[in-house]
Amino acid sequence: MHRRIIVPSALAASLLLAIPASAADFTPGAPGIGDSYYPTSGNGGYDVSHYDLRLKYQPATDLLEGTATIVATTKQNLSRFNLDLGLKVSEVRVNGRLAKFTATGDHELEVTPASPLEKNKAISVVVRYAGKPSEVKVGGWTAWARTPDGGVAAQEPDSAVWWFPSNDHPLDKATFDVSVSVPDGHQAISNGVLQSQSSRLGWTRFNWRSNKPQATYLATLAVGRFDITTDKTANGLPVLNAYSKDLGDNAGAARASIERTTEVAEWLESVFGPYPFNSLGGYVPNVTSGFALETQTRPFYSPRQFANGANVSVVVHELAHQWYGDSVSVQDWKDIWVNEGFARYSQWLWSEKEGEGTAQELADYVYATRTAEDPFWTVKPGDPGAENQFHIAVYDRGALALQALRNEIGDEDFFAILKGWPQEFAYGNARVADFVRYAERVSGKPLAGLFDTWLYQPSKPSASTAATAGPSAPAARSAAPKTAQPKAEQAKPVQPKSWKKIAETNTIHETGEHGHAH
Repeated sequence: MHRRIIVPSALAASLLLAIPASAADFTPGAPGIGDSYYPTSGNGGYDVSHYDLRLKYQPATDLLEGTATIVATTKQNLSRFNLDLGLKVSEVRVNGRLAKFTATGDHELEVTPASPLEKNKAISVVVRYAGKPSEVKVGGWTAWARTPDGGVAAQEPDSAVWWFPSNDHPLDKATFDVSVSVPDGHQAISNGVLQSQSSRLGWTRFNWRSNKPQATYLATLAVGRFDITTDKTANGLPVLNAYSKDLGDNAGAARASIERTTEVAEWLESVFGPYPFNSLGGYVPNVTSGFALETQTRPFYSPRQFANGANVSVVVHELAHQWYGDSVSVQDWKDIWVNEGFARYSQWLWSEKEGEGTAQELADYVYATRTAEDPFWTVKPGDPGAENQFHIAVYDRGALALQALRNEIGDEDFFAILKGWPQEFAYGNARVADFVRYAERVSGKPLAGLFDTWLYQPSKPSASTAATAGPSAPAARSAAPKTAQPKAEQAKPVQPKSWKKIAETNTIHETGEHGHAH
């Protein structure tokens, strides 16, 4: 027999009110941060301020053991939250108490704390984990590269899940302490400043600190046997470069390029304003890839970047990213132009400075050598799509947009914008639309039409458009030869001297179907 119990409505209401509001209000954080290209990247519900990573890595077996302490603030009443990690977890603690956890998907770690977490509260999360990063596959690929003497984490848009738990999206930047223990005779390279190193019982520990906000994909780790050079800039900034001991024939060209890092950074300061971070440098591990990546303070370079001799242009590109991409990061991965268009244009400006072809001449050459039928023009740098995020059009057409802007508003406003933008959004995130508004504010001109033409229309701008607002515009061409003719309609454009070296850096973003870098 079942007895129906009828409760008067007033009593029912009072019973509901008796339940603490907080018990009903706590909900799980979203499993993605909301990126339009990569919906599962990052997580919702919290904001990380600091990562403390204490790691041990054995090159012979590729075994990585880690304890990550994450300092964060809740952004909602949280019953549960996710971290991004591909390695096997043995223990999780939240605010010191053991938490339940489960691995879902190919890189999600669901954490359920012992007690729900109230909004706007500081929390600490400790994750103990271990595994072989090279065996972790996300979507069938890996961002971890084994080398003859170690391993390297460097990839875009994802690399963190192979070596530490995180909120893996540029929207949630944080400071980093990375402490790595490796067998004596090996070194561990990471971002920022080497705070200390010590040896004990056959192992050497390296302690690195990156003290400015850093996106998770810009965190890097390289273990191997390196030749290391150190110096200081005129302003006292520490410079550290590292080269694998087995780079073979590419060793000399790599050094001849990367040892010019300080010189390039000083020049970039004259274009983009004060360098935003606490150290400089670069590293070249013995990997088989062909790309480079703007890992914060210490860009990663593949040896193949130097197969044809020294190439300072790639150093210019990756260091330009320290302002455009690292200090000011994308709001959403579709905003990739605010990284790559400017890094490519910095190569054009370097060419101009070196007398190897003005930015105008390079722009004219790109415009003239790409016919209207070339699929190049169907890619929209302002929103290229995930499949074309690192397409050459994002770089070259993206730089054409900047030359068009320069011609439209003149050098004074143009260079004021290049220098002001990294200050306006320092250590934060921005969209393409934010740059358009900023350029309009500084120049006092309506520019939406110009940017629409060069960043969003899936076709080659007409020669008349190019002549008035694009590469062939005569205004503000102070660096170009006075005899230069508009080249947009020339059948055989003259190739600028710097073109081949710049084109060699195009392989930066050719890293396979899934992995992208640059």
